[in-house]
Amino acid sequence: MTSTHGLPEQHPLATGLTTEAPLVRALRGDRPETLPVWFMRQAGRSLPEYRELRVGTKMLDACLTPDLASEITLQPVRRHGVDAGIFFSDIVVPIKLAGVAVDIVPGRGPVLESPIRTAADVAALRPLDPDALAPIAEGVAQTVAQLGGTPLIGFAGAPFTLAAYLVEGGPSKDHIRARTLMHSDPDTWEALLTWAADVTGSFLRAQVLAGASAAQLFDSWVGSLSLADYTANVARHSARALSHVADLGVPRIHFGVGSGEVLTAMRDVGTDAMGVDWRIPLDEASRRLGGSTPLQGNIDPALLQAPWPVLEAHVRDVVERGRAAPAHVLNLGHGVNPDTDPDVLTRIVELAHTL
Repeated sequence: MTSTHGLPEQHPLATGLTTEAPLVRALRGDRPETLPVWFMRQAGRSLPEYRELRVGTKMLDACLTPDLASEITLQPVRRHGVDAGIFFSDIVVPIKLAGVAVDIVPGRGPVLESPIRTAADVAALRPLDPDALAPIAEGVAQTVAQLGGTPLIGFAGAPFTLAAYLVEGGPSKDHIRARTLMHSDPDTWEALLTWAADVTGSFLRAQVLAGASAAQLFDSWVGSLSLADYTANVARHSARALSHVADLGVPRIHFGVGSGEVLTAMRDVGTDAMGVDWRIPLDEASRRLGGSTPLQGNIDPALLQAPWPVLEAHVRDVVERGRAAPAHVLNLGHGVNPDTDPDVLTRIVELAHTL
């Protein structure tokens, strides 16, 4: 039994409400009777009820309006019967709350008013005031009150991915400016990632203290790094971000896109389960991780629009390969595409619960 003594006494893990939930058990290395399943980006654009709710509200405003964020988080749980909710937010929310001018541009993603590229830019960054996280805590608390025994997953962006957005000023194919800064000005890089780790770690901690029963760190752009760069210049900052919830005893998941080369290094920063993208079969991922790490994943999102017999065979294959790990949470190898038919996701949940 993992110690949860750092959690508030009414927390769902402290009261035992979510302790035996299939998701929590699997993340802790147990194989529950029912295979747990949830989907990255399950809340959002694939759901007509989400699109209706979001009319006239900008993305970051929705994230910072507690009842709206809560309702959006609950929609896929109601519709699909998934084994977890994941709090509706965005990885750039904490940097916005820390005073960085950032907006999410439809069709493009997070865009910064002024990229952070010099020592002076980094020195001007302010720490995150804990009071600024009040709407996040409130949104989580409202959600947990309605989820009952279904666990909520809190999440945050990994420091490298946040730094990549901050330095590039927006999405980028190869994150060349960020990788250049890492090597050309190591002191500024160190200061930037330390700041990012503490801001994103505080965001994650606020969600857990408010009632999230698990925590996931997303490193969306880690695939642009070599193993040498990751271990020398990034890993300790991801460890620092995750350390913000280490005393709370909630299971932690670490997920990166294109992370095959750095899987073991990502696991070693201090996590309980590894999310695996669609590029590596789960049995191979488990082999690389030494067979001792619970896995999450890794249905190829491209197959969500394939004919059902093709998708069903793929899901069964993913589940079969997942048996190589001590435990498995079925998920996608990345997020739900906006064009996905929501009924397909419901059907995957129904299938998973029979396997």
